[in-house]
Formats: sequence, structure tokens, C-alpha cells
Amino acid sequence: MTARKPFLSVVILVLSCVIALPAQAERLREMASFAGVRDNALVGYGLVVGLDGTGDQTMQAPFTGQSLTNMLSQLGITVPPGTNMQLRNVAAVMVTAELPPFARPGQRLDVVVSSVGNADSLRGGTLLMTPLKGADGATYALAQGNLLVPGASASGGGTSVQINQQAGGRIANGATVEREVPLDLGANGGLLELQLESDDFGTAQRVVSAINQEFGRVVASARNAKVIALDGPRDANSRVNFMARVENVRVTPTEEPARVVLNSRTGSIVLNRAVTLQEAAVAHGNLSIVIDTEFGVSQPNPFAEGETVVVQDTEVSIQQQPGTLKVVEGADLLEVVNALNSLGATPNDLMSILEALKAAGSLRAELEII
Repeated sequence: MTARKPFLSVVILVLSCVIALPAQAERLREMASFAGVRDNALVGYGLVVGLDGTGDQTMQAPFTGQSLTNMLSQLGITVPPGTNMQLRNVAAVMVTAELPPFARPGQRLDVVVSSVGNADSLRGGTLLMTPLKGADGATYALAQGNLLVPGASASGGGTSVQINQQAGGRIANGATVEREVPLDLGANGGLLELQLESDDFGTAQRVVSAINQEFGRVVASARNAKVIALDGPRDANSRVNFMARVENVRVTPTEEPARVVLNSRTGSIVLNRAVTLQEAAVAHGNLSIVIDTEFGVSQPNPFAEGETVVVQDTEVSIQQQPGTLKVVEGADLLEVVNALNSLGATPNDLMSILEALKAAGSLRAELEII
């Protein structure tokens, strides 16, 4: 039981500093963003060449050969129909990038290249010119360049060693922007929208008050718990100055609601400082059933008219650890963690206990399972 207690103790060590500090004012640029000012995802399909025999096996990935044939035809090279190109230095890849706001033609972007076939490694490869398209199907950038693949791999004599995965890599400044995304802030008479990261009416009200106090007049109004409407200048230069002042306004957000997050895949449990426990009694014990099967051979006596048969011997045992009824209660995070640690449960057990406490009305927090 002692070995299990440090699990939630780690949680309290991480969050104890947060508990001791009161809520501090934050700049609006960390809490919100202007509508329309965002990245845009780009994706494209291309070919990586120059691999050292680690490319796609075209028999299992026929689209690689088809792509190479189409590319060669565009370069004026005709491949005879029915030709089976067994090339191991070519790989089909998907190329992704993020187009930042206000990007202009000629700007360079980093790209990520990932294999879509059965290539063993993209190390040493060169990405051929690949159009990168947006959600509307238009081409916004062109990618090309030499890949940087982290890690290493080696094999020999039936044994292989690999550090990091080799089927993907990056090209720094590997794409050139060819088209910008239209973005006209304040086109509607200088009206701007500020979108908060979290939906909270209290925080929205504080943001409106802080912005209006900063400018000395009513320029902000809340549309809902997330969107703040701003009456900005119509002139572009004045609008930039206005937005810069808004981003640097400091606001103290309201306290987050009590929440417990359970990660069913990793067994992690995270509680914020607003979690409390009303008085409740919990009994915890483990029940284990062990089924042990052994096989034996029954051999007949010599000269007897019998057959050798396999005999199955199954033993079933049930073990149950004693569970004691314990009272748990806590008004702050430290008391809650100590109360749960007193149960001596594993993380998976604590998930079930927390769900039961929530159902019983003792856990005063939102229970989120991811």
C-alpha cells in the first residue's frame, strides 16, 4: 500500500505551487485571439527520390509506380505500357505544412514529409516539386528539397536496430508560398471579433470592462461567453495599433470550475485546485480469481487393452483482499489527495472510486474521461 501512495502525491507536488498562488492577471494575447487570424493547413502528395534501396516496393504499392510514370510523362519521357518498374529508390509521400496568417508569396515554410507506402526509410531522399493545397483545393505553396530524417537504423544477419522512426522527416524552409489567404480585418466598418480560449461569462465580462477602461470609452461588448465585439478604427495603421493595445490589456480570469480528468488509456488522474469532497464512506478491496490448468498423461499398464490419454487437471482459487470502510472528505486539493491516498488504491481503482463518488454526489467536480 505504501508504494501506491506516491501516485497522487506527485499530483499534489505539481499543483501545490498553483494552489498557493492567487489568480494573476494575464495578457489578452494569452487568453484570446482575433477572429480570422489563424493558421491554415496545407497538404500535398509527392515523390521522394534518391533513396538507397529503402523505397517503396512497387508490387505492394502500385501507386508509386503510377505516380512516377505520370511525372515522367509530364517531363516528356514516355514509359512503354506494361512496364513493371521495380524501383527501390522512390517512395510516395504526403507533405503537410501550416500556412500562417498574413503569409505573402515568396515566404518560406517548413514542411513535414511522411511515407504512405512501404518504404523502409526516407533518409537521404529528395522531395520533388509538390503542390500544397488548402481545403478549397487551390494551390498555396510548392515544396521541394532534401529531407532531414532524425535517428538511424542498421541491419545485418537477421538482426536490425533502429533509433526513432525512419518513415518521416522534415525540410526546413522547404516550401515557398505562391498564394496568400485573403484576410481583411475590420472590413465591416472596423468591427473586430475577439475569441476567448474558454467559454466563461465571468471572464468575458472582465475582458469587456478591462478593454473599455484601457481606452476610456465603450469599444468592447460581449456577444456571448466566448466572443467579444470590438469597435476598431477603419484605417489599417490605426487598426494595428488598436489591436496591439487590446492584446496587451491585462485581465484576471475567473477561477476554473472544479474538474477531474481521467485518462483511461494511461491511467493518469489530474485534479484542479477547486475540487472538493463531501463526507462519504468508501470500502475498497480487490477480488482475484486464478484458474490454473495442468495437463497429465494417463498411461495404461503393459499388455492392458487401454489407450494413452491426456488428463486435464483444473484448479480454481479465489483470493480477496480485505476492504475496510473509510471516511473520505476534503475541502481543498491537499485534503482530497490525502483522502484518496488513504484508500491505498491503484490509479485504475481510483478511477472507479471517483466515478462512484461522483454518482453519490460526494465529488464536487466535473468528471471528464478521455
